[in-house]
Amino acid sequence: MFISEAFAQTAPAAGGDTGGLMSLLPLVLMFVVLYFIMIRPQMKRQKEHKSMIEALAKGDEVVTSGGLIGRIAKLGDSFVHVEVANGVELQVQRSAVIQVLPKGTYGK
Repeated sequence: MFISEAFAQTAPAAGGDTGGLMSLLPLVLMFVVLYFIMIRPQMKRQKEHKSMIEALAKGDEVVTSGGLIGRIAKLGDSFVHVEVANGVELQVQRSAVIQVLPKGTYGK
């Protein structure tokens, strides 16, 4: 009178593993899109910046990350001396150089 009847559940159909695999498909697709839109271009930019830093030479006209424009006076292993005015040299890290300008852009 107080106990209701209990019914057994039916067994799941065969081939239930494909549903689990299909639920992971959107996650995998999102990662692939993220890789091609964000990660790969960032790695390419880092590689280009590294090759630009290694190719710096005395007399190159550069822009630093702080916005200073000058001509390279001396090169060291990890530092660069940038001449921003006649007789005024600033010592900055090589990684602070963000762009090499075409020759003749920076005139004194």
